[in-house]
Amino acid sequence: MLVIVVENVPDRLRGRLAVWLLEMRAGVYVGKYSRRIREMIWNHVEEGLGEGNAVMAWSTNTESGFDFVTMGANRRIPLEFDGLKLVSFLPEMAPFTEGQNSKE
Repeated sequence: MLVIVVENVPDRLRGRLAVWLLEMRAGVYVGKYSRRIREMIWNHVEEGLGEGNAVMAWSTNTESGFDFVTMGANRRIPLEFDGLKLVSFLPEMAPFTEGQNSKE
């Protein structure tokens, strides 16, 4: 099983993904392909990502039963911990308000 989720990507990439994968929801694509085809699809994602972000997950023979890669700016980042790949969250950026002093 292969799952790709994209956010804020150009329409041409979404159309390209729809050629190979079924779009279950907006930006959520699923299919079942070999490693070689999966890597070819991910290369298309890399080339067409623009300012967006993407994650690809697939079934594999690991402790968790899957693996994943990410690309583009997102608060969720992959983190390996004792051989398991987990997801960590970057802290939210506090909005700057006028009158704030960074030395306070």
